[in-house]
Amino acid sequence: MEDILYAPWRDEYVAGAKMDGCLFCNISKNSSDDKEFKVLYRDEHCFMVMNKYPYTPGHFMIIPHVHTDKLEELDSKSWLQITALTQKGVKLLKEGFGADGVNIGMNLGKAGGAGIAEHIHMHLVPRFNRDTNFITTIADTRVYSTDFEKIFKKIKSLIPKYILT
Repeated sequence: MEDILYAPWRDEYVAGAKMDGCLFCNISKNSSDDKEFKVLYRDEHCFMVMNKYPYTPGHFMIIPHVHTDKLEELDSKSWLQITALTQKGVKLLKEGFGADGVNIGMNLGKAGGAGIAEHIHMHLVPRFNRDTNFITTIADTRVYSTDFEKIFKKIKSLIPKYILT
């Protein structure tokens, strides 16, 4: 017997129109599209955006406006703002969102595992006790347990309390 796993929400990713240029630069330059791109926050140095294909509910990224694939060449003001927002983002995920833990990190370059290697970005991935299930472990497949839009609205509502303070 063959099991079939349907994931219709991935159809847009697989069959959707491909964007010319850098996705993150496009988001950076088009603040009028923040709702569509699920931008949580932006300032002069960087912006925070929900990961459209998250590892777990609440997974977001902090991205510098500067287009670079070299962390070592990023200006110090942008790097300091990314790390400050990372600290605040961890607090938001733990206290406001109820995460039991948080994975943070950057995958630098294709060889380092970056999905979008041309523009560095920091991942914040909330983790919950018992959030690993058999399908992730044996089938390299993730199950997203809740509605993406609902999670976006929840995280966005926490920005004034945790990020703007």
